[in-house]
Amino acid sequence: METLRFKTNLKCSGCISAIKPSLENIAGIGDWKVDLSSPERILEIDSPADKAEEILEAVKKAGYEINQLP
Repeated sequence: METLRFKTNLKCSGCISAIKPSLENIAGIGDWKVDLSSPERILEIDSPADKAEEILEAVKKAGYEINQLP
C-alpha cells in the first residue's frame, strides 16, 4: 500500500461527505483525508497504485474535479 495524492476542488465538509460513499465502495483502499486548508485541496488515500483510476472516476462521478499528483 502507498499514499496516493490528488489535487481536487473540494471546498468544505459537505463536499467531503458527498465523495465519502463513493470512496468507501472501492475495495482495497485504506484511510483517506482531504486537506481543506491547502489551496490545492489535496486528497490523500492509502491505497494500492492500481486503484488510482477507480478513485479518479469515483470523485468525478460525485461531481468534483480531481487530478493525480506525482
